[in-house]
Amino acid sequence: MKIKQDFPHRVREIENQWIVLADGTRLAARIWLPEDAETTPVPAILEYLPYRKRDGTAVRDELTHPYFAGHGYASVRVDMRGNGESDGLMEDEYAAQEQADALEVIDWIAAQPWCSGKLGMMGISWGGFNSLQLAALRPAPLKAIITLCSTDDRYADDIHYKGGNMLLENLGWAATMLSFSAAVPDPLLVGERWREMWKHRLDNMPLLAEPWLRHQQRDAYWQHGSICENYGDIEAAVYMISGWGDSYVNTIPRMMENLSCPKKALLGPWMHKYPHFAIPDPAIGFLQEALRWWDYWLKGIDTGIMDEPPCTFYLQDGVPPAPKYLERPGEWVRTSNWPAPTDEIETTILALSERGLNPDGELSGDRLIASPLTAGSLQGEYIPLWFGADFPPDQRRDDGLSLTFDSEPYAEGLDILGQPTVTATIASAEACGQFHVRLCDVAPSGESALITYGTLNLNLRDDAGRITPPIPGEPMDVRLPLDLIGYRLPRGHRLRLALSSASFPLIWSPQKRADLTLKAGNPTLELPLCRAETIPMPFEPPESATPCRVETLRAGQPRRTIHEDVGSGEVTVTIEDDMGDMRFESHGLRVEQRAKEVYSSHPTDATRTRADIEWVYRASREQGEGRFSVEVTSRYHLHCDETTFYLSAEQRAFEGETLISDRSWEREIPRTAI
Repeated sequence: MKIKQDFPHRVREIENQWIVLADGTRLAARIWLPEDAETTPVPAILEYLPYRKRDGTAVRDELTHPYFAGHGYASVRVDMRGNGESDGLMEDEYAAQEQADALEVIDWIAAQPWCSGKLGMMGISWGGFNSLQLAALRPAPLKAIITLCSTDDRYADDIHYKGGNMLLENLGWAATMLSFSAAVPDPLLVGERWREMWKHRLDNMPLLAEPWLRHQQRDAYWQHGSICENYGDIEAAVYMISGWGDSYVNTIPRMMENLSCPKKALLGPWMHKYPHFAIPDPAIGFLQEALRWWDYWLKGIDTGIMDEPPCTFYLQDGVPPAPKYLERPGEWVRTSNWPAPTDEIETTILALSERGLNPDGELSGDRLIASPLTAGSLQGEYIPLWFGADFPPDQRRDDGLSLTFDSEPYAEGLDILGQPTVTATIASAEACGQFHVRLCDVAPSGESALITYGTLNLNLRDDAGRITPPIPGEPMDVRLPLDLIGYRLPRGHRLRLALSSASFPLIWSPQKRADLTLKAGNPTLELPLCRAETIPMPFEPPESATPCRVETLRAGQPRRTIHEDVGSGEVTVTIEDDMGDMRFESHGLRVEQRAKEVYSSHPTDATRTRADIEWVYRASREQGEGRFSVEVTSRYHLHCDETTFYLSAEQRAFEGETLISDRSWEREIPRTAI
C-alpha cells in the first residue's frame, strides 16, 4: 500500500471533540479537517461506531480519515453512547437510541462552521448497518453513503441466524461485545471520572445473547433496523461493497434489485475488512474510489463514477483449498444491472440424478442424508475477521459425512456468478431438522474446495416468521438459494453438491438428530453462469494516509484446532482469536486482547452440544499522566436439551489488584423455532 503525505490540503486533527446531545450526554469524536475548513467549509464524512476510536479502530482510522481530510473533507469518527470516551450506556445493537443520537450528531456536524452542510456516511459491519439505517431516516444533510459488509435484513443476513438456523456466531459476537463494551474510557481524555464511567458501564452491562436467543424467528425485534421493510425509505445514493471471503454478500443483490435510489455495487475477494488493506489480495484503491463517490455526490464534480456499469464483481480462480489466503487470482467483470440480463448471466439447470450432477436425468429412488451432528467442522469461520485460519480447508472429510452428487469434469471450466439454488423434495425423520448444502470444486487430485453454501431450518422452511415443524416422514418441497458467489471452476475440475443434515459449529444442532431423505424425482441445481466479458483491473492501487505508530509487544497468534474423541465420537472445535499486545506510541495506551471459543458436539446426542467462550482484555498506561491498569475477563456458556437453552455468563473486572466488578447471569430460554 502506498503511503500518501502530499495531500491537496494540509490536515488539522481535533483529537477529542465533545458532541453534546439534547439530553446532556456527551459523545466523543475525533475529527480531521482541511486546515482552512473554517474559512472554506467542506462536506463531512461520518463514521459512527461502538468500537473505541482511541484504540479499537485507531489503526484503520489513521489510514483512512486523514486521507479524506487531505482531499477536502471533514472526516468525523464518533464513538456511540456507552463506548470509548462517550457518556451513557449502550443497551443493544442498532437500538432506536443509537439512531436518535446519530440524527443529532448529523445535525451537529452540518451546523459547524467548517461544514458545507452536506454529509456522507460510511462504515463497515456495524457502521455499514447504521449507514443504511440512518439513510432510511432521511436526515436532510445526508446525501450519500458507502456501506460495507452490511445487511438489509437483520434476521436473514447478520451474525445471528442464517436460513432460520442459529449461528454459533450469535453467541460468539455476544461474548465479543461483553468484552469490548467493558473497555475503559481513557483517563487522559475524560480525567478522574473514568472510574465512575467504567463502573457504571460494568454495573449495567447488557446480556446481549439473551434477546438474540429469545427471538428465534423473524419478528418485530429483527424488523427494526432492517431497511428491507421499506426499501423506498432510502433516497440518498448508496454504494454497497463486500467480499467473497465475508458473510455479507446476499444483501447486495437484494438491495440492487429493490432500492430505487442511485446505487452501485462492488464485490471483491476480501474478508471482513476495508478493501485497501484486506486479504486476500488484490486489495484496491478503495480510498480513491470513495473520493470519486464523495466528489460526485457531495461536491457536484462529475467524476464519471455514475457513467460506469453499476455492478463490479471479482471472479475468483479456483485454487487448492487452504485455511488462509493472502491472494486469490481471478478476473474482474461488470454487469449492466442486477438481476443481470441473460446475455450477461445465463442460468443452467443440473439434475441430482443417479449418475451424479448432470444436465439431464432423474433420481429414481429415495436417498438417505444421515449426517452425524458433528458434520461441518471444516466449514471455516462464518466471518473471517481476525486474519487467522478462518477459511474452509479441504472439504473431503465433511463430504464423506454428506450425500454427494458429482458432475463430469468440465473440460473448459465454468465461470459462476450469482446464487446457485437447490430445489428438492425431502422428508425428516423427526419433527425438526436442518438442510445444509455445499457446492464444491473437486480437483483431479480429489481435493474439495468450498465454493458456496446454504442452510435451512426446516421449522421455518416456508416463512422465517412462522414455525411449521416437519411431520416425520412427510415430504416437503424446499428451495434453498446458496450464498452469492463469483468463481471460476478450472478446466478439468468437477462440481460436487454435498447435502447434509447438520453443520457444526457453523450452526447450533437441532433439537435432536434428524436424518433426512432426499425423495425420488427431479431435484435440481440452478447454476448461474457468467457470460460478461472480463475487464482489466478497474481500480487504482491502494493508498492510505500515514499509519498509526504502534509498538507490538506481543504479536497475535490466532489458531483454529479440531479434536475428535475416538471413543465417544465427540468433536471439539477450538478457535483462539488472539489480537496480541500493543502500545500506541502517540499517547501511551497499552491494550491486550485475546479470546478462546470452544464448541463441542456429539454425533447422535443433540443435548451434548455446548459452547464456552472466554475473552481477556487488559489496558494500561505505565508512565506519565493518566496512568492506570485494568483487566477484564468475560465468559459465556451455552448448552441445551430438547426444550430449553441454558445460558450463563460472568464478568470480573480489576483495577490493579482491586476487584471492581463481579457479575454473573443465569438464564433459561425456551426453544421455540430452533
